[in-house]
Amino acid sequence: MPEPPRDPMRAAQANMRPPALRRFYKRAEVAAAEGGGFALRLDGRGARTPGKRPLVAPTRAVAELIAAEWAAQGETIEPMSMPATRLANSAIDGVADSLDATRAAIAAYAAADLVCYRAAAPAALVSLQAEAFDPALAWARDRLGARFVATVSLAHVAQPEAALAAARAAVEAYADPFAVAALHVMTNLAGSLLLALMTAEGALSPETAWRAAHVDEDFQIGNWGEDDEAKRRRAARWRDFAAAAKVLAAGG
Repeated sequence: MPEPPRDPMRAAQANMRPPALRRFYKRAEVAAAEGGGFALRLDGRGARTPGKRPLVAPTRAVAELIAAEWAAQGETIEPMSMPATRLANSAIDGVADSLDATRAAIAAYAAADLVCYRAAAPAALVSLQAEAFDPALAWARDRLGARFVATVSLAHVAQPEAALAAARAAVEAYADPFAVAALHVMTNLAGSLLLALMTAEGALSPETAWRAAHVDEDFQIGNWGEDDEAKRRRAARWRDFAAAAKVLAAGG
């Protein structure tokens, strides 16, 4: 299966892995921001992103998700335990300045979407993939008017241009940097634009989409087991996926 497209948010995200910092505030709150949106305030002061921009979310609900992460920190601030905050930083410092490039990167996943690549055997995996992936192809056909082609080959299969155009149009409907950042996170982690779009539009729960995206991995785990490090990595990725889904549901 082809490699996924490169991530245009990587430059912004590279600034989001600072060393652990001692907690320097008591209260994390939300307040209406000048010019619109809702700002994170720490002990009454406006918080800023790693790029030194005001940390302002488009809706109160999104800002509350971010504030809850800051409120939950202990004596040490752990950025990796704050997925909504990291997403906000990406949206403000990265995506807001590159909306078209980010949407293009998201839409590019349609050319090699996970749900289009199937195993020829064993029969048990073929059945599991069909159960997990076929609803996404049906949804794309019925909701987007896009007919994607599935294959059992590892080689790249060219998708109809009409299907790719429909996928691009669906992505371009997302205009807010927070929504685009959230869709990007979900698409990247799932390896599937269709699963991410279905989740964003409420056609799939985040949990169902996540299971579908990992049907091959879960099949292998069922046969061979899972090591602790892989389990921790997957849990961290799920935390980011779930946070992105919450941001979208909260009006990001």
